Amino acid sequence: MPSLTSQPEPVRARSSEAAAPEMCWQGEIKAAIRDAEALCQQLDLPPETISAAASGASQFPVFVPPAYLARIKPGDPADPLLRQVLPLAEEGNPVAGFTVDPVDDAAAEQAPGLLHKYQGRVLLITTGVCAVHCRYCFRRHYPYETAPHSDAAWDVALDAIVADESIHEVILSGGDPLMLVDSRLEMLVDRIEKIAHVKRLRIHTRLPIMVPSRITDFLMGLLSRERLKSVVVLHANHAQELDDEVAAACQKLQSVGVVLLNQAVLLRGVNDSVEAQCDLSERLIELSITPYYLHQLDRVSGAAHFEVPIEEGKRIVTEMRQRLPGYLVPRYAIEQPGEASKTILL
Repeated sequence: MPSLTSQPEPVRARSSEAAAPEMCWQGEIKAAIRDAEALCQQLDLPPETISAAASGASQFPVFVPPAYLARIKPGDPADPLLRQVLPLAEEGNPVAGFTVDPVDDAAAEQAPGLLHKYQGRVLLITTGVCAVHCRYCFRRHYPYETAPHSDAAWDVALDAIVADESIHEVILSGGDPLMLVDSRLEMLVDRIEKIAHVKRLRIHTRLPIMVPSRITDFLMGLLSRERLKSVVVLHANHAQELDDEVAAACQKLQSVGVVLLNQAVLLRGVNDSVEAQCDLSERLIELSITPYYLHQLDRVSGAAHFEVPIEEGKRIVTEMRQRLPGYLVPRYAIEQPGEASKTILL
């Protein structure tokens, strides 16, 4: 969920990061591919792919970290991981019903960076920076420049949470909240932890999948504090994303009591088959991660080519239920602006 000008957060002299080796998680971010032609060349894609990729990248930049790149099969334009990060010329085509704010985030903003859509919980847009530019990102057009960019700038949002005792959960989102350096992330957690009526801290992140080295001892300590229950919602769309490095990162989080859930998006050409969805659920449960949601695509401008019809999605989930035990079948859901909760499709 990155901004168009996403760059890594500046590294500050704070915690163990200051003495980390060159290829710490920030080093991996710096080594990410940011050019469509370079992406195609490194993966030995056909020459005709390059011009289409360059066209799509003009709408939304390329950003692919090395760990994720290593899981993509070279020479295969249909690789399900590549499909998620490879720009296409179709991204520039206007399609009826696809908008820059498909889930109406603007209407839910109560203060800079603070979204309040559902009862009992709020969401903080912590940063516009992400570890990968997913081509279907529903916030690819989000005005991240309006979100807080300093510690003091969070005062209004956090004061609003303090004033509303019905709020029991704070969700950190973005961008990706784990792209914040430890000092800024610690500041937010410290301030949230002091709000007595907040019971849970939920983090929505792709970092354990994109850059597993982000799961540092410092981060584990931050998420293992006693008062707030920490829930991390991962975003894996395909079993191929969950290699041994990712598994190790997830095990570290679980070792300090973090609850791990996964949400996926149903994507044409990526996971729009019963086999792909079953493989994903089976791999998740191997790693003790609960399949949480399978989202219908948010209709964001530039992503129409990923859309799977709802009836087809229902058929896939129905067949999953015939093949798998119920706890392995995620809830098939869609976010509809103005509704009191996600709408469960099946």
